[in-house]
Amino acid sequence: MDALTGLLEGPRARGAFMIRACFDPPWAVRIEDRAPLTVMLLVRGEAWLAPDSGVRRLLRPGDLAIARGPDPYTCADAPDTPPQALILPGGECHYPDGRPLNGVMDLGVRTWGDRTDGATVMLIGTYRMQGEIGGRLLDALPPLLLLTADDWDCPLTPVLAAEIVRDEPGQEVVLDRLLDLLVIAALRAWFARPEAAPPAWYGALGDPVVGPVLRLLQDDPAHPWTVAALAAKVGVSRAALARRFTELVGEPPMTYLTGWRLALAADRLRDTDDTLGAIARHVGYGSAFALSTAFKRAYGVSPQEWRTRAA
Repeated sequence: MDALTGLLEGPRARGAFMIRACFDPPWAVRIEDRAPLTVMLLVRGEAWLAPDSGVRRLLRPGDLAIARGPDPYTCADAPDTPPQALILPGGECHYPDGRPLNGVMDLGVRTWGDRTDGATVMLIGTYRMQGEIGGRLLDALPPLLLLTADDWDCPLTPVLAAEIVRDEPGQEVVLDRLLDLLVIAALRAWFARPEAAPPAWYGALGDPVVGPVLRLLQDDPAHPWTVAALAAKVGVSRAALARRFTELVGEPPMTYLTGWRLALAADRLRDTDDTLGAIARHVGYGSAFALSTAFKRAYGVSPQEWRTRAA
């Protein structure tokens, strides 16, 4: 498994919120939905993205922005335009004074705003639940990242623009997969940029000692690894490996392995019907009880509660 594959295998939308937003100036929408990840692709016009803390960014046609939740932000035609709508968790939409806005601005299938041929058109896709995006991926992203049309050329843009307004059998699944592909394509372009600042373990994959150890752990997490066994694989002492791994990755090898195993278990709980015992064996735990204890310590809920929430 290469570094990028390990990082990007997480996005798996499940009934993602997808919409085509069409506005005429002046317009502004305040986003407080606490979604873990939202993708915004500007088709026409201009839009300002203004997080509560951080730098405001201007989007032009072809630009794509990814906002990492749960922090709120405002999207508007101009930085000083006051919000006219408030987006809350669960897709609830209100006027700024609290009155419900749901349905008032509906323009057709997954289309919302002032008029369908508005001066500004934006395609928006939102992952609703934390489990749909790997925690390691979210930790690797800034609160707001922007790829301009000059930075990348994504062939998925016209496909998404055509599919988002269709109402066909299975359309929700089609849009989920398109959103996943769009995110992966965008993040692949982002992580190739020098300012991307990927996580420490991602950079450590290029180290001649730590890199091979990380690949061993990622490729075969169920193996009963020890620091001594890993050190022998790369030809260094246990102390040298532990010191260098911690220095480059930010945590000891066994701590990293535990986090990786539990992340894999969380994904399998969400994506499969495997028993807890089968998942435990797959990720390197001796029993369902051992996995359950470690999982609850790390995630704050039992594996069954995690699976129920994901469903």
